[in-house]
Amino acid sequence: MAEEISYATVVFKNGVQPPKEKKEDDTVYATVQVATLPSKTPTDVEAAAESRYFYLLLVSLVILCVLLVTCIAAIISICVLMANRAETFSAALSNLTLVKQQLIMERNLLENQTEKLLRDIDNLNWTLGIILKHDTFPVNEFCPDKQCQPCRKQWIHFQEKCYWFDERPPSWKTWDQSQRLCKDKCADLVVIDSQQEQEFIGLHTKEYYTRNHGYWMGLRKNDEGKLLWVDGRNVTLGFWSKDSDRSEPCVSFIPVENITANWRTRSCSMQNKFICETAVLIRTSVH
Repeated sequence: MAEEISYATVVFKNGVQPPKEKKEDDTVYATVQVATLPSKTPTDVEAAAESRYFYLLLVSLVILCVLLVTCIAAIISICVLMANRAETFSAALSNLTLVKQQLIMERNLLENQTEKLLRDIDNLNWTLGIILKHDTFPVNEFCPDKQCQPCRKQWIHFQEKCYWFDERPPSWKTWDQSQRLCKDKCADLVVIDSQQEQEFIGLHTKEYYTRNHGYWMGLRKNDEGKLLWVDGRNVTLGFWSKDSDRSEPCVSFIPVENITANWRTRSCSMQNKFICETAVLIRTSVH
């Protein structure tokens, strides 16, 4: 840039005038060089401001990027930690489920074993009760070869009872004699509780001597003329012959008649065969 030259007139204060020289020397020329700063144009100011703005923006972006990366790293770390914990929890839950199933199985097994033990105890008490009914328990009849059976020899097992059908050579008995013989065997004359039992007895009885003869059963009239079973129960189920007048006090089973209609009353002094009945020694498990 070219230098600018300025001219100035020097004036002295206090009114002191410099000595006048010769006229020809009145005019003094002085050259004074004034240093001036270069002026800034509006374009330069804006450029500086923009440069500062972009610098601040760049710094801000760098800071934001650092913060963003830090946040992302923290989120990733948390996600990994949560995933690991979730996997651990899932594995623990699976193990607990397996343990629970195992415990349920063991509990069910123990419950079944307990129920079986209770049934066994109940059955043993039942057997003990049957044994105690005998003054002298006939071991050889119930337990041949040291292996106990539900019924003694020559008795027939049906459901939870044992039956003895008197089929010996003619030794027929009155009703009272028949009941005493059954009592000697810790039994009673048969009490029929169902049609199945009625049919079972029909399969093991047969006609003999005359059609009027049959098998004594544990049913007779009491002193008031009421029919009762030997165990004191009332008659709730009957299989009477259609033409039976029920005038006599004792009841017999007539095998030649209809299997579901063959009960007839007879004089208690009539001599017939008879059927004894008692509970089994060994009872099957009741579920």
